[in-house]
Amino acid sequence: MKKHALPATLTLALVVGATLPTAAASATSAHPRCGNHQALQGALDGLTGEHRLAGAVVEVVDPACGTWAGASGVAEVRTGRPASAGDRLRIGSVTKTFTATVVLQLAAEGRLSLDSTVADHLPGLVQGGGYDGRAITVRQLLQQTGGLPDHADAFADADVDWLRHHRFEPRELVEAALRLPHPAPGWHYSTTNYVLAGLVVEQVTGRSIEDEATRRVIDPLRLRDTYWPGMAEDIRGRHSHSYFTAERDGGPVRVDGTRWNTSAGGAGGALISTPSDVNRFLAALLGGRLLPAAQLAEMRTTVPGDPERLGSEGRYGLGLITEPLSCGGVWTGHTGSTRAGHHTVTATAPGGRQATIAINESPTTDAAANAVLAALYTALCPPRT
Repeated sequence: MKKHALPATLTLALVVGATLPTAAASATSAHPRCGNHQALQGALDGLTGEHRLAGAVVEVVDPACGTWAGASGVAEVRTGRPASAGDRLRIGSVTKTFTATVVLQLAAEGRLSLDSTVADHLPGLVQGGGYDGRAITVRQLLQQTGGLPDHADAFADADVDWLRHHRFEPRELVEAALRLPHPAPGWHYSTTNYVLAGLVVEQVTGRSIEDEATRRVIDPLRLRDTYWPGMAEDIRGRHSHSYFTAERDGGPVRVDGTRWNTSAGGAGGALISTPSDVNRFLAALLGGRLLPAAQLAEMRTTVPGDPERLGSEGRYGLGLITEPLSCGGVWTGHTGSTRAGHHTVTATAPGGRQATIAINESPTTDAAANAVLAALYTALCPPRT
């Protein structure tokens, strides 16, 4: 099965969440690109109806139109509580953009060089099995070009109940990755790269990536629904549940994966947030509020990605993805998924229109994964006339 820009662990879902659309808007509806709310709501309803995902939400921010939020389906299957764009969720690999921002801030301050090596900061950690931290730069960690495997592959067949409750330490994740075979040369998506980037931040500052990202990004932007869960399995405050499918004695069943220790994601995938907070973060980042121009330019300098991971024209910068938009130009942002079922894609279009879409159940088919991207295009593109 082809992988899509919204990476996912694809499984079979059996229970259909009721379609319960809700929307709130503050917009200048006279502008020609402000009139696609109905189409976007229809795209969300298609995700929960035709594609049987439990819940789907979006927040769109447009310089000319203001902010619009939409939702369909349920935040919790058991109670039928409607999905809401205000609910917290696990944003998975969107965390990578936060971590990359901190590393680039340190580079701007002259406290590290993007061309320094992993071994310069973490001597002896990446060594053995043909892997050599002396040959991998910090830039390559952020760009996913350092040739390291993804520790997640080491746990692909692990018992789910063990995985969701195990407390991983960053060095344990690195060690697991180094026991894996070498990936093919070139670009290779690996959360291990960002676990190492987080350890570099700790070595340079004397504080954890969690503390540094909170101090440098989350608190200054007043992202009040964004936080690192640490080893906690629960999500604080109002949140959507997440769902994945597991094989049980009677066949595939939908499982509530909300209680999950996401330390396996670490600096590359552990953050909890909301669509609104993610939009504010991406707007601040791409608007130059978090990085000087030189470092933002470095971040936005991309290389071709794996077509199986990012699509045929997908490219990767330093913690940023770019892909062509169906209406022309490219979107810039990132995607995130969790084994527990939460999936997020956040993007900005060339004209400044932003959208963050989140679903709370793993897509089970190519059609469902493509429908998420179609919803993103609907959110970012002006309505057809």
